Amino acid sequence: MSGGAQLSVTDQRSSTRHPVDLTLMAEHRRLGDVMLQLINVSTTGFMVRSPHELGRGERVTIRLPQIGRIEAFLVWSDQDRSGFQFERIIRMDDFAKMIKSLQPNPRLRSPH
Repeated sequence: MSGGAQLSVTDQRSSTRHPVDLTLMAEHRRLGDVMLQLINVSTTGFMVRSPHELGRGERVTIRLPQIGRIEAFLVWSDQDRSGFQFERIIRMDDFAKMIKSLQPNPRLRSPH
């Protein structure tokens, strides 16, 4: 297998990030099932707090509410935080449904 990810989604760091607090199980090819703590999510990726030592380009598959299974690639890591980019951009209507299910408090929702 070649080193590094071949990402089909361009880096769109300007995507609006929504704060979340969600513990989920991720599937990793080498480590098997790993627990991740999502701390923010956007239509193009997410950030987690996790003690796992993953290298840039490594893949995980997660299951998100309203979205289902989606693969993501590690883009950056700093101490116990890591940023992942989705293999594909999540459609805005599906993303809005997911955020609504994760943030039932209307004050935490984006005004969009």
